[in-house]
Amino acid sequence: MDTNSNEDERALIIVKRVGKWVDNAGERLDILTGVDLAIKPGESVGIVGTSGSGKSTLLGLLAGLDRPSEGDIELDGHSLSSLDEDALARLRAHRVGFVFQSFQLLPSFTALENVMLPLELSGRLDDAAARAEVLLNRVGLQHRLGHYPRQLSGGEQQRVALARAFVTVPAILFADEPTGNLDSHTGQTVIDMLFGLNREHRTTLVLVTHDSRLAERCDRLIRLEAGRIAAS
Repeated sequence: MDTNSNEDERALIIVKRVGKWVDNAGERLDILTGVDLAIKPGESVGIVGTSGSGKSTLLGLLAGLDRPSEGDIELDGHSLSSLDEDALARLRAHRVGFVFQSFQLLPSFTALENVMLPLELSGRLDDAAARAEVLLNRVGLQHRLGHYPRQLSGGEQQRVALARAFVTVPAILFADEPTGNLDSHTGQTVIDMLFGLNREHRTTLVLVTHDSRLAERCDRLIRLEAGRIAAS
């Protein structure tokens, strides 16, 4: 969709004519083409489409984990193309949370230590343990604070990941297939917790999913087809 100036002023994420391509055996392979998008504060937006449509690539670009081949992305008022890697890392540490399909917990850290980590990396050391414990209590893991990831089920690991994502009270949460490795019942529990925390913290939520239950909970769906927005 095309964004006008009034929409841009209200948007937390602005994507302008973004394209992404890679070299494939000497030939250009287009992954995303001409993507325009605006996401407002507090929105929950699902990115859907078939495998290979560019969903995870777009999410990575929005989060500043990768850079577009053309176009520009503004995140919370910052043009990502103007930031070096250190500045991008600082922006993510203070304003962004992540939830991944594969949980991405540090195996040598307890549940409490995993949740404390974003606070420690951003220099918020004074109350890190107390804040982490509050979030773990919120996701029903008050009895698992000292357990390591290998001692937790998949659903418990994803709940630790949710607590970690929200502990810094991010303005934006990016989630990539957060229920992809979970069974149906556990996935529904994680979905309920994800949107419950999202409402409580008034976080803007952007997620990639194949899970129709998760997509239906979003305020808006963006459908990608062959690297282009087909519906928004």
